Amino acid sequence: MGKDDISVVTSVLCGFVRNRVDDWEGDLSMDMVSLMYGPQERSWQTKANCMGVDPDLFFPERGASTREAKEVCRGCVVREDCLEYALANGEKFGIWGGLSERERRRLRRQRAMQRRTTASAS
Repeated sequence: MGKDDISVVTSVLCGFVRNRVDDWEGDLSMDMVSLMYGPQERSWQTKANCMGVDPDLFFPERGASTREAKEVCRGCVVREDCLEYALANGEKFGIWGGLSERERRRLRRQRAMQRRTTASAS
């Protein structure tokens, strides 16, 4: 994912860009998340603490602190929705739902192990 892709995702996540992108065929309008992932329920984004926060905060350079971004997420009422969105869409970059890429990978592995354990117990 390039820097421009991260900016688009950040803009959509944080609500900075409400602009539409003209579809190349027929001048139809589509928002960027729908363009990238297909139509999904995202009304939770309007309630997010990250609305109005600099998107770069959620996509720190490798090795940079994630503390400030996680602080924004800490008391957010849609933190779980954000995290589940990131997990469902395989977001590999940035802080989503208060978790870093590494923390989301760990959570995915834990959930997969739980599913296997549950399935083998049945």
